Amino acid sequence: MPATAHDHAGALCPVEPPPLLPPRTLTAAGDLLRALAAPVRIAIVLQLRESPRCVHDLVDALGVTQPLISQHLRVLKSAGVVEGERKGREVLYTLVDDHLAHIVVDAVAHVQEDA
Repeated sequence: MPATAHDHAGALCPVEPPPLLPPRTLTAAGDLLRALAAPVRIAIVLQLRESPRCVHDLVDALGVTQPLISQHLRVLKSAGVVEGERKGREVLYTLVDDHLAHIVVDAVAHVQEDA
C-alpha cells in the first residue's frame, strides 16, 4: 500500500517515496555523523563556527586538556570537518564549510527545545 499524505483541502493523496541514495553516500554521511557525535567535538565545531581557533584557544574555551583537544581535532580533520593552517608555531583551525555547523547548531537547538 503506497504512503499517503493530506493535501491542502484535507484529501488523501499518494506520496512518492524519496529516491534511494547510493550506499557509498549513506556510508559517508554516517561516517560524518559519527565524527560529530562526541560532546567535545560538538563544542569544538560551535567554537570554530564563531571564528578560527588554535589548540590553546580551544583548551581555554572548553576547559579540556591539550592532548584531548588535539585528538578530537584529528578526528574532525580526518572526517573533513575542519582544516588547519600553520601560522608560525601554531595551527589555526577552521570549519571546512558552514553546512557542518548547521548540523550541529540544529541538533543543539532541537535538544534545547525539549529541555
